[in-house]
Amino acid sequence: MTINQIINKFKENHPKADTAILELAYEFTLKAHGSQKRKSGEPYIQHCLHTAFVLVQIKADLETVIAGLLHDIPEDTEYALTDIEKDFGSEVAGLVEGITKLSKIKYRGIERYRESLRKMFLAMARDLRVILIKFADRLHNLRTLESLPLEKRQRIAKETLEIYAPIAGLLGIMKLKWQMEDICFKHLYPESYKKLEYKYEVEKKLEQNQYIQKIKNTLNAKFREAGIPFELTGRFKHLYSIYQKMQKKDKKFDEIYDVFALRIIVPNIADCYKALGIIHSLWRPNPGRFKDYIAVPKPNGYRSLHTTVFGPGGKPTEFQIRTQEMDEGAKYGIAAHWYYKMKSDGSSRKQPAWIKEVIKIQKETADTHDFIKKIKFDVFNDRIFVFSPKGDVFDLPEGATPIDFAYVVHTDIGNQAVGAVVNDKIASLDQELKNGDLVEIITEKKRPGPSRDWLKFVKTSTAKNKIKQNLKHSVLDNIKRLIPRIK
Repeated sequence: MTINQIINKFKENHPKADTAILELAYEFTLKAHGSQKRKSGEPYIQHCLHTAFVLVQIKADLETVIAGLLHDIPEDTEYALTDIEKDFGSEVAGLVEGITKLSKIKYRGIERYRESLRKMFLAMARDLRVILIKFADRLHNLRTLESLPLEKRQRIAKETLEIYAPIAGLLGIMKLKWQMEDICFKHLYPESYKKLEYKYEVEKKLEQNQYIQKIKNTLNAKFREAGIPFELTGRFKHLYSIYQKMQKKDKKFDEIYDVFALRIIVPNIADCYKALGIIHSLWRPNPGRFKDYIAVPKPNGYRSLHTTVFGPGGKPTEFQIRTQEMDEGAKYGIAAHWYYKMKSDGSSRKQPAWIKEVIKIQKETADTHDFIKKIKFDVFNDRIFVFSPKGDVFDLPEGATPIDFAYVVHTDIGNQAVGAVVNDKIASLDQELKNGDLVEIITEKKRPGPSRDWLKFVKTSTAKNKIKQNLKHSVLDNIKRLIPRIK
């Protein structure tokens, strides 16, 4: 890896940028690390260059790429943060400082792990770019794991699967998430990895490639007729996600049908829906497998149309239809969203909504164990989208109930809830909501407050806290009313 490769790639994304400072950052890094070598025997500067290159690939801004080059200097060389600030400014120094703090995270002992995880979330809340640098640093470390002892390899792989990969998913940086997961899978479950890799590469890929070509030939003519320029690629799902499906559903490899998806890239949103129409006119769609993430994006900003049809020979085939910008967003998540936002209207970086949730939970929770538990459920869990009767969209963790929904809408609606209507049918307050449900809460203004029993089934920390708060006030009010009688 060379600094010129990084500069050239950065110029592709930012043609007008002055990249002279990247040269200076490289020279500074080279001087700081000197003749240091990694465990693999390669010069240490290669790690810094690879970290910066991953950041350029995900369309990170100039300050983030510079910090990627410099990220190990305060910890591993005689140079300090003050030296970095003097030459590259306070913004870059702040990012390097954030990375230096995160580098102390070690997966040793559950208590220290929880505390480390908490620190990571707080670092993200301050500046998300710190975590982007950490991902890039971690990905290169994973690519060179072979040079480490077995025990250390497995510790790093386990830590990555439990901490870094889920956070990458949360930020929508799927390309990094998948790469991290597959490398960890290879080191943690080598036998399963080898078997699956063989089946996938040798037995399945050739057959699937022939099938994809057949579909391409059919679509080429139809899209030409419609006057829609398009790019069609087949994306094979990564090995770890297939392995997880096999474990979760207790199925063999040959029984997992959705191991690949066809991706169609078109110029604009209108063309996305036209492309969907063409596909549905050719093959019968599976109605339970359609998702419109353009109208209702995922919490991490992901947008695309997903449909599964019974393709040639009745074979279930998944299509993902999106624009180029949506495709970049799907691969590189928050970094790509920032890039396009700044390109279109010059606006600055905006933190995703779930970051506010992290800060809120942090303020409400003193105990680290509870903090991690709440974060893992409220933030890490798969999300579902539900609609209010007015058409407002609310995202909730999977497994949420009408009471969870009620408290997200408004505290009073939660406190006064007496029933629920889900998709025009009466539903119990503990019913598990599903993606796309239309939910209406029936309230009674005279209701004294929430039931203690609700604590047994609500899922979100918001609902739990509001219920406990109200119950506490009710107890205090009762005590106040009793005091005059006692006198």
